Order: sequence, then structure tokens, then C-alpha cells
Amino acid sequence: MHADLSRSTFRPERHYSAVIAQQGRVQLDADANEQTAIQLHQARTLAADLIGPHGGPVDAAGFRIDYVGGKHDIDTLYIHGGRYYVDGILCDADRPAPGIPVPDEDSEDTKDAADSTEQETAAPPAFWTYWDQPDGFRDPEKPGDRLPSPAQTPFVVYLKVWERSVTAAEDPALREVALGAALPDTAARVKVVWQVLPLSLAELAIEEPEPSKDVVRAAFERWARGRAAPSARLAARSERPDHADEDPCLVKPDARYRGPENQLYRVEVHAGGAAKDATFKWSRENGSVVFPVDELDGTWVQLASLGHDDKLDLDVGDLVEFTDTAYASRLEPLPLLRVEELDLPGRRVRLSAEPAPGVGRLPHLHPFLRRWDHHEGPKRKGRSTALKGGAVPVAEGEWLPLEDGVEVYFAKGGTYRTGDHWVIPARTATGSVEWPADPVRRPLLRAPSGIARHFAPLALVKGEGGAVDLRLGFAPRAGSIPAADEATLAAEEQARRQEQEQEAEADPSGGRSQTTAAAEAAVEGDE
Repeated sequence: MHADLSRSTFRPERHYSAVIAQQGRVQLDADANEQTAIQLHQARTLAADLIGPHGGPVDAAGFRIDYVGGKHDIDTLYIHGGRYYVDGILCDADRPAPGIPVPDEDSEDTKDAADSTEQETAAPPAFWTYWDQPDGFRDPEKPGDRLPSPAQTPFVVYLKVWERSVTAAEDPALREVALGAALPDTAARVKVVWQVLPLSLAELAIEEPEPSKDVVRAAFERWARGRAAPSARLAARSERPDHADEDPCLVKPDARYRGPENQLYRVEVHAGGAAKDATFKWSRENGSVVFPVDELDGTWVQLASLGHDDKLDLDVGDLVEFTDTAYASRLEPLPLLRVEELDLPGRRVRLSAEPAPGVGRLPHLHPFLRRWDHHEGPKRKGRSTALKGGAVPVAEGEWLPLEDGVEVYFAKGGTYRTGDHWVIPARTATGSVEWPADPVRRPLLRAPSGIARHFAPLALVKGEGGAVDLRLGFAPRAGSIPAADEATLAAEEQARRQEQEQEAEADPSGGRSQTTAAAEAAVEGDE
């Protein structure tokens, strides 16, 4: 998550069930965030155990798919409202009501206008479409976004679910305006992103022209399993750099991490693919330094603010990512641009190139700049590695220096996905980074901290009106409790007595041992 965090401490393998606050102690963001993560993990694990990998309530299951061929327009899908769970994560496809505006007071017939407006706007649409789904941001001008033609071959419609962070840069309603513009925003949010997407049968390795539901579900499960688990692995360490003696007074002489402040480094995959094609970027602030954009004019960008202090501002030479909500949701890499010039009075920056077409031009998509802190690739054989698209090329099997003694290592044979990331806390108190190691202090390779991707099949589209439903459903487990009237209670009491009498007849000793029963009989005879 791109948020201003101290560190992330939740580890499911530790089996913690709660965070306990202690009196008189400093309260940290990591503690509160871990409590939230624990509760989410418990709730979603329980839901997945009860429901299965995916499913919806039979009376309110969402994401029913209808294919609509475009006779005079492009093809689309109708995505019907309701709820659906994927790996325990709730996905809500209900379309919110647009709301009813206040009628114009100058209208001659205000009452009739109000009644007409209420009839037109009170009922929410029953479905989303493939093109206007809230987090899909599909573009009809991009051939890769268009639906396949079911007349040529059937295709599967599936649900992709993941989570991303949202700050006040994207949702201004999160900012408390009473705090003033001079202060930073407060808490960020985590959003469940669901996207309905097409998938060809060839990608599922299905050769049958008319596959059954079971065949499609089994093939989809294999496909999803291969994409849900990332193969990339990374390790981190801190090593005393060669130039450490040049600044002996800044930090402890024996410190391996030479930074003057505590940091949370974020290493994030920029362009995915095999190692020869993949690139990464890194930030010492977990990628949380963002600047909302007010206006774009060629290479000049006017910002709402240039930062709150010297640590969180922009300088000439910084690399930035010009993006918006749509591209952040699509997880598509954009070229990183360099800040070439600053206009402080006008809150403007000039970038090294004009941002990509179609990005940041629509104000309702909340364009913003995200600062990254690398300036060049790691040095090899005394020379710096050239950047690729503004990002650092991935080099596997060797330690790559970031800054101030922090180094990362990519394991060989990994496949990289845009958005996957690792976070590395660096602390001045220890002069090191916090990273798991084996008993001889060798750093351990770890899978990415995110992004966790989840998938579920929805339908097999064979043509207009021919979508085969692949969803699963579950019924409520609770049932009605019968009324406890006097007749029922009397019948239950009589049944208990009959059961006791039958047990007594079957076992005259009443469950006692033979010795005890004989002794009691002898006593009764003496009496």
C-alpha cells in the first residue's frame, strides 16, 4: 500500500489474535494497522472456509453476466448487481442510486418537476456494463480492451479482485478541511478493486469447442493458481558502503545503514515479465509522496502543492510517475519522467516529456504525481546502469545497492508482475534494516508483500443470449426455531420419561457395578 507508514508488522504465521495496547506507551501506526490486518485475515479466512474459493448468496448473488452484441455499437456485457465472495473478500456489484436533486425554485410547476425527477432518478440501474464498471476503466479505443467475438469462439468472463490504497490525492473527501491546507492528510483507505474481464479458451488450454462447466472450472482453477502465486523473490540487507568514512559524524561509525533517518523503503516492480524485460523503482517513503495535479499544459504541470517540507517536496532531477485513478487501477506501467524545472510561485514543474496520451486529462480521475527516489541504476564495474523507461533494470543473482548501505537481491528465475512490491524498514538505532535471516544471519528470500490477486469464473459466453453461468451459490445456514408451546413441552417431557424407563429396564443395576448392586440387595434383605 502506498501510504506513509513506519513499517508493516502483520505476519499470519505468528498466529496473533489481537493487539493489546498498554498504558503509558507510545502508540504507533503499525500496531493499529496490524489489528486491522488480524481481523481482516480472520474474517476472510472464515468466509473462505465456509463458502469455498468463491460463491454468492443464492438470493442475492451478484455478477450475473449477459452478453449484448453491438449491432450498431461495440459489444458489451451487463454485470448485474448483488454480492459475491472471492477467497473470502466481499465484492459488491450493486450500482448506487444517482440521488435526487432539489428542484429549481424558479420552476413554474415545482411539484410536477419534483415528481418527475424522483421517478426518473430514484431507481438505480440494475447493472453495470463492461465499459462503465467502476474499477475496470476499459477503453473502446484500445483493441486489447474489446471483447472477443463469441461467433468465432466462446470465451470466459472472469472476476479479478485485488486491493489498493487510496489517499486524499485521489479522494479529496478523505481530507479534513478543518485542519487546513498546510497540514498533510490523515489516514488512508484500502479499496477492494473488482474487474470483470474476458479470457479466451486458448489461454485456458481448452481445445474442446463445447466444453462443459466442469471442464471450464477446472481449467480456470489451474490458470488462476499460476497467476495468483508470484514467482519473484527478493532479499534485503544493509552493508557498510565504501564511502562510509566520508561522513563519520552523521551516524555511528559501525552502522551498516548510513541514512540519517528511519525509513520504510519500497521496492516495486514497474514493468513486468521475465528478468531481461522487468524493471523496478524504489522509494524511501513507501511511495507515499504524491502531488495532486491541478492542470496539465504540455510538459508543464501545475500542482495543488509542492510539498510540506524539504523532505517531501520536489527537486530538479527527481523522477516522478504521472498517473491517475484509471491507470492506477489498470496496473499498467507508464514511463517515469524527470523534473527539469521548478516554478515555485506558480506551483508548477516542467517534466522531461509530455505525459502519455489519455493519462491525467480528466479531472474526475484525480491525476497526480508520485515521486520515486532512484536517480540512476546501480553501479557495475564502476559505471552506473542506464535506466529503462525511467526505472531500474532487474538484475538477478547479485546484490544491487539502493542508497546508504541498503541493498536488494533478486533470486534467479523469477517472473515479475507490475505492482508487486517489498517493504524494507531501515532503522538508525540499529544501523541496519529489518529483514528475516537464518541462524547464520544470511538474508532470506521472500515473496512480494503484495499485490495479492484473486480470480473467479463468472460465465462462458457462447453468443448473445447464450452465457453459461459459472458462479456458485450458497444458502443461509440458519433455520427457524419451532415454537415451544405447552403441548410441545409436555410431549418432550413424556419422551424423556419413556427413554429413562427403557434404560432402567435394559439395565436393572442402574449403571452400577455388580458388586455394588449385590451389596445393596444384601442390605435390603437384612432389613
